[in-house]
Amino acid sequence: MATAIEYNSPGLLTSLHGVDPAALEQIPTDIIDICRLAPGLVIQPRDAENLDLPPERFSENQIRQVVKLVNALLALSPAPLTVPREPDRRVIGTCRHFAVISCALLRQRGIAARARCGFATYFQHGRGLDHWITEYWHDVERRWVRIDTEILGQSILDRPEDLRAGEFFSGGEAWIAFREGRIDAATFGVSGTANWGPAEIRGNAIKDLAALNKVEMLPWDEWGRMTASYNGETGPDYDEFLDTIAATAAGDDPAAIAELYAHDDLRVPAELIR
Repeated sequence: MATAIEYNSPGLLTSLHGVDPAALEQIPTDIIDICRLAPGLVIQPRDAENLDLPPERFSENQIRQVVKLVNALLALSPAPLTVPREPDRRVIGTCRHFAVISCALLRQRGIAARARCGFATYFQHGRGLDHWITEYWHDVERRWVRIDTEILGQSILDRPEDLRAGEFFSGGEAWIAFREGRIDAATFGVSGTANWGPAEIRGNAIKDLAALNKVEMLPWDEWGRMTASYNGETGPDYDEFLDTIAATAAGDDPAAIAELYAHDDLRVPAELIR
């Protein structure tokens, strides 16, 4: 039987073991203050293009483990993580990197936190764009609070520290909404690409299931039957399997989530977790 997942402790990719303790000792205790650190530590590739950085720096967005991300950051500037970096001294990463760094720092403080893979509806009107966020458990309100750490301090949303229903769909939530006819799958996908539609939702549902199991992969990682799905080579049986995945994620039972993730088509191969 699968063991329930403990979200207040690090996972394989969110461990900070190996980071200089001096870089972490001033990390705040307040949840929002912890999450506010990420925008001063990470920069999107598109924002780094005009900084005249060495081409090899752009491979930083391929780093999966947070310990390696943080050590790359400290190699650029050894200051504690509470010190915002100049843009050229931030690690280059995607929305996933903002989310997992926040998640790692929250777990470092013993706060139950998860990175979630799905789609944001607030960047482009009428579209759900491929995106990652962080969420933490609110003990008093007994709910998971969703926070987009990438846009904290910006004017994109009134309350990015507490996303409202419909502002972000996890992969599984988008799949359920698609199957129920509440969204048009053709409007859900990856900005600036031709990658839109049900296959993108399937992929994010599986990545989100992995993230719920504390295995937060890169946005472009593929395993199991995901490649076949992206190539249009799966059928109704796979869609029914996605129904089960989405329902299990929505049920938010850690033991059931862990048990489903043990399936060969869903578990991330060990060679990808590095």
